[in-house]
Amino acid sequence: MSFPKKMSMSEEYLPFRLGEPRFDQSTFNGRLRHFLNVIDPRTLFVSESRLNASVRMLEQFKNGSLPPGVTDAQLWEAQKIKQAIIHPDTGEKIFMPFRMSGYIPFGTPVVVGLLLPNQTLLSTVFWQWLNQSHNACVNFSNRNASQPTSGTKFFQGYLGAVTSAVSIAVGLSVFVQKAERFSPATRLLVQRFIPFPAVASANVCNVVLMRYSELKEGISVHDDQGTVVGTSQVAARHAIMETAMTRVVLPMPILVLPPIVMAFLERLSLLQRHKRLVLPVHSLVCLAAFSLALPLAISLFPQQSQIHVSLLEPEIAAATACKIVTYNKGL
Repeated sequence: MSFPKKMSMSEEYLPFRLGEPRFDQSTFNGRLRHFLNVIDPRTLFVSESRLNASVRMLEQFKNGSLPPGVTDAQLWEAQKIKQAIIHPDTGEKIFMPFRMSGYIPFGTPVVVGLLLPNQTLLSTVFWQWLNQSHNACVNFSNRNASQPTSGTKFFQGYLGAVTSAVSIAVGLSVFVQKAERFSPATRLLVQRFIPFPAVASANVCNVVLMRYSELKEGISVHDDQGTVVGTSQVAARHAIMETAMTRVVLPMPILVLPPIVMAFLERLSLLQRHKRLVLPVHSLVCLAAFSLALPLAISLFPQQSQIHVSLLEPEIAAATACKIVTYNKGL
């Protein structure tokens, strides 16, 4: 299964680098192009045989036994497939709904549910629970797994994330419903924006709680040869902070733009005459916002981040001659 793609000459003949991103990670544009590859939903349909062939090709390249005729473009495609499906730390396949390439297809119905107008208390609780359950599984599946995480810690983090999301959303909903100075139209508009503060704050709780073991145990840091030189709690704090920031930025376009767009579209005579079109149009608007927001948010920081050894624990600085080390931020 191949994915045809238009490439410039410079991209087509770019020398392959095993385990490294194809595009320059020091620039936002390079990271954006890299993560557009990471979230490409077409990799969800890669067959087991195609995945095995990709892994085998990369192993042959690593061992210097690559058959003649294999191009750099084929190697980049093989690496894209492997990285989309297999966790870099555990070497295991990530369950399809929790891959980054599946985040938009499987997450869009939840976003639509979060933004439905005239939410009841029960529906608010349900959609916030479902959203944070999905986020928790995505965060856990794409975490830095260089250190083991117990099932008990996962459940504690999940429970805390869901509780925070539901509490914030329900609290804001009750506040708006009791605000007598709001007109019915204003109350409806404000209620549509409630999911953003609830989701943004809960997303931060979700990341911190789901990955709390990294703060306690630390994560592996690597020298410029890819060799592990130690386990750092400082690097873990940086990784989780960067991930949490992306989770605050991510829901901004998703949960803010659709209410604004739909408030305008629902005034159009077409939607007023054909009420059945409101939900499909709403879904398309949410999908477009989600497709825009995800690559922009996760491109804020490179997945393989760098940090100066002077900022890390003394034992790590003593274990390597490198001034800069890298760590896997996770997604």
